[in-house]
Amino acid sequence: MDENALHQWLIDCFGQVQGEMAWSQLSQLPAEVRQQLMSQDPNSLPKPGEVQALMQALTAGGLNTPADMQESVQSGPINVKLAKSLALQKANEVGSEREVTAEEGQAVRQAMIEANLWLDTVCDIDPSPGQSQVLTRAGWVEATLDSWASFASPVAQSMGDALTAVLSDRLGGAFEGEISGMFAGPVPIPIPEGMKDPMQLIRLLGNTSFAMQLGQAAGAMSHEVRGSFDQGIALHSNQAGALIAQNCLEYGKALEIDQGEVLAFLALQEVAHARLFAHVRWLMPRFEALIGKYARGVDIDLDAMEEQLREAITMDPESISGAVNLSKVGIADTPEQEEAITSLENLLALVEGWVDCVTWKAGMAHIPHIEQLREMMRRERAVGGPAEVTFESLLGMHLRPKRIREAANIWEQIDSSEGHESRDAKWSHPDLLPTLPEASTSAADTASSADSAGGKASQGHDEDGDQDGQHPSNSPEASSAAGSRSSSSIDWDAELSKLLDEDARYIADTQTDAAPEAATGSQGPASEAADDAQDSGSESDSPSSPTSPNTDDSDRKPDDPPEDTTSNGH
Repeated sequence: MDENALHQWLIDCFGQVQGEMAWSQLSQLPAEVRQQLMSQDPNSLPKPGEVQALMQALTAGGLNTPADMQESVQSGPINVKLAKSLALQKANEVGSEREVTAEEGQAVRQAMIEANLWLDTVCDIDPSPGQSQVLTRAGWVEATLDSWASFASPVAQSMGDALTAVLSDRLGGAFEGEISGMFAGPVPIPIPEGMKDPMQLIRLLGNTSFAMQLGQAAGAMSHEVRGSFDQGIALHSNQAGALIAQNCLEYGKALEIDQGEVLAFLALQEVAHARLFAHVRWLMPRFEALIGKYARGVDIDLDAMEEQLREAITMDPESISGAVNLSKVGIADTPEQEEAITSLENLLALVEGWVDCVTWKAGMAHIPHIEQLREMMRRERAVGGPAEVTFESLLGMHLRPKRIREAANIWEQIDSSEGHESRDAKWSHPDLLPTLPEASTSAADTASSADSAGGKASQGHDEDGDQDGQHPSNSPEASSAAGSRSSSSIDWDAELSKLLDEDARYIADTQTDAAPEAATGSQGPASEAADDAQDSGSESDSPSSPTSPNTDDSDRKPDDPPEDTTSNGH
């Protein structure tokens, strides 16, 4: 590495004054240390803009003085201020709206008001108190990040405790005494007095590492989520729910469906969630208990962590971050954790299935393309929606979205046989909730529904969503794949075009049989779907039957043409 190039890089990163100070510190190092640092590949240096953004985030995160650092360590396992600063940087990237326009706000609010009126006719649960909100991406981060930090804290705390345990019990005298400094690449970083205890420093770096992980995940998610309940749980303090106007409108443009229909459908989903979580007081505490149960079972491969720490003997922050990365040092889930995950994914499926059921029933008379929108939403979940991606990236929990379709079928059967009053009354106590089929007995059904829905995008995924079993759920490869499956791997325009083409073919076919249809009193696919919703809820095994909104296509061979989707939700 050329000294002049490094000198200029320091100035570009930290400005003229601080850059010269950093260069002076570097020049005072022992010759062998300086030679080792100068031997690094210059291409490995971060861009000055990235360094400046990180320094701004650290400043906003309250890491300016030794007292700030002490406070950060004592405040908990995650530096929430730093996480929020990073998330807001990403949420406010170029292209993000800084405020909601009056026109957008009015359209979204009107859609949510109408959605509540439609739900009144099919739902026995009262509207949630308060007024629904319209948010920007940054507003969503501000409103929900504290809740995510609360959910992730038990896992972060377990990891932090394991880090200090390794230092105390496994490394012996390797870190005895005090640490006088550390390096961020070639830049020497002095350690302030009071933070030279290795244990304190490890806690600070763990606290910072988890904050960076949370901030990056929340910032990326702010560009994807459309409502405050998209992760399947109540994150927003406003019980009435909220929609992100920009994301909702961009979603509608991508689908090339009338904006009013898309907003109406998304509003129905949001206010249905809001009603359920506001009415069922035990629901969020149940989610919190299950996540806490999983976190308490987090176990660490101490040998792997020791190896990571020994590689980070110079206390390089990037290396230390690797030592708190669950994908590198986590042990496979225990039976207790697997039980917690199963209970969590079943509860999520029952929530999403109920919302799917009431949304379809409330909107079928008002949203012409509700079947296509409903199926598009299911296909997104089948390849990993916001709930699955978020739980995996932040908590290491790999959920199966395919259970939602089963849950929707069960709720519709209860609605048809017992009425919506009985359906909604089952939320009065967790013991009254319907039971989903065991995964081992329903694997074929659940796999087929997601495979047929996702097409090529879901090929190679086993029942738990892993691709050909190549990567465990908490591996870096799996996490990377999870982060991209929700958007980039599917051509939603092509998927929607296929659904609309199938719709047109169905209409053309039914017109040729107009006389028989008239004789039997048929009023078209929407009417057939409505009649089926009043039926016993049993699904037809015939691939030509278009009446059931949840007809499974598990018997269809890969080379068979796709089923009609106009009234069966496929």
